[in-house]
Amino acid sequence: MDSLIAAAARALGTGDAIGALKRVSLREDPPALALRGIAMAQLGDHPRARELLRRAARGFGAHEALLRARCVVAEAEVALAMRDLGGSPRALLNAAAALDERADHANASHARLIAVRRLLLLGRLDEAASSVQRIDLRGLPQSMIAVAEMAAAEVALRTLRTAAAGAALARAQAAAHRSGVAALINEVAEARATLERPAARRFGHDLPLRLDAVEALLRDRHVLVLDALRHGLRAADTWVPLARRPILFTLARTLAEAWPADVNRNLLIERAFRTRRPDETHRARLRVEIGRLRALAKPLARIEATERGFALVPQRERQVAVLMPPIDGDQASLLALLADGAAWSTSALALALDASQRSVQRALVELQAAQRVRSIGRGRSQRWLSAPLSGFTTILLLPAALPLT
Repeated sequence: MDSLIAAAARALGTGDAIGALKRVSLREDPPALALRGIAMAQLGDHPRARELLRRAARGFGAHEALLRARCVVAEAEVALAMRDLGGSPRALLNAAAALDERADHANASHARLIAVRRLLLLGRLDEAASSVQRIDLRGLPQSMIAVAEMAAAEVALRTLRTAAAGAALARAQAAAHRSGVAALINEVAEARATLERPAARRFGHDLPLRLDAVEALLRDRHVLVLDALRHGLRAADTWVPLARRPILFTLARTLAEAWPADVNRNLLIERAFRTRRPDETHRARLRVEIGRLRALAKPLARIEATERGFALVPQRERQVAVLMPPIDGDQASLLALLADGAAWSTSALALALDASQRSVQRALVELQAAQRVRSIGRGRSQRWLSAPLSGFTTILLLPAALPLT
């Protein structure tokens, strides 16, 4: 490795992308192309970074498998920054294995951290938690330790283990300060701020709830919680998911908001079936759906018929609480994804939300008409952006947040 390449690599290690470019900006050899690509990624020009890294990978010969694997890892990180979540992660995992075989354990761990971050964006929290626990942090650069601890913290936050999240973020902050990378220090500080921001609202109460208060509410064995963030019912250790039963969830939420009073049949029909002129067919359908909800909710509550409608009666004389998102609207999870400030494609949003591209596109058009999101580019290059949602955290609105265990 010549002196300019070594100096550029050291500059990139400290986050000095401009300093690295000054040393290699006019060179076209594969090592210089790779460093230029990483520098462009740090400066935010991800399409150019990807192009440079691909050129570098093609330039390395068959006997330079180590350098080619590093290019694959760098390109995967750029793809993650571009929110390009499609395709198989096999190439990245193969690169990690190749790096391990050649004793480059730091970059192999970096590759696995990229895979973990991809899993987090897709809401696959069990896989992310398992993967991050298998990463050996001993001997890794402090910046990488900080990233690993932040990944562990996000898993803990999204499964509402705030004490574990706080401990992981404290370790991440210490490692970030030791690394001296300003961008990483700021990222950790922003993550720690989520612990102090409102994360949800409770129906009928003026004060918003922080994550620790949400955790305490969901763990309270004397309260039946209608969780409108993750769409389900919870009491003690019992969780009844209703995310794939929207009509049943709407009925449950309407009954929970009215508790301890009952709800008029016509109001239930209006909310669940979106009609203000009910007839006998709607009343018959309501009886069917109430019967389905009654069967699902049986471990937690009874649904009793009254003279004018139905009432929710919790088991064991529990209180009822309705936990609501910090932001209103049916597109709350979509806004939560876009709130990270990155430019997302429609296909990546659909993949993360486990929804069809058509439904995501419709929601984006509605949000754009309301001036809550904006698009850049056209056709396949179109990306969607939203201003960061300051003042509260959207951590519980992200895809596939797990029920508390």
